[in-house]
Amino acid sequence: QVQLVESGGGLVQAGGSLRLSCAASIRTFGTYFMGWFRQAPGKEREFVAAITWSSGLTYYADSVKGRFTISRDNAKNTLYLQMNSLKPEDTAVYYCACDRNIVTLRTGRGSYWGQGTQVTVSS
Repeated sequence: QVQLVESGGGLVQAGGSLRLSCAASIRTFGTYFMGWFRQAPGKEREFVAAITWSSGLTYYADSVKGRFTISRDNAKNTLYLQMNSLKPEDTAVYYCACDRNIVTLRTGRGSYWGQGTQVTVSS
């Protein structure tokens, strides 16, 4: 059983930064993976970044490499997405997700999802 709650979205100017948080309540055993996705109006949900919870190994979409950083705080059981150099095309609802399989997660079929948080980047 997993519960995920995102926060930290908002309105920011192009070139600015935001840090998203995902508070995770996880009651499962074994290895699991967490990630961030985003969805703009009229577009498909898009993979942003993922992390192996135990090892910290990270994965990024090409569109955000060098600008976004995914991380986690083990003590707080919280996932983060630090977003720098934001662009208007980053505007979307951002979701965190969790799955026991990295491929399932990476392809947008994660077992658990948060409610989403809106990120709007003005130009």
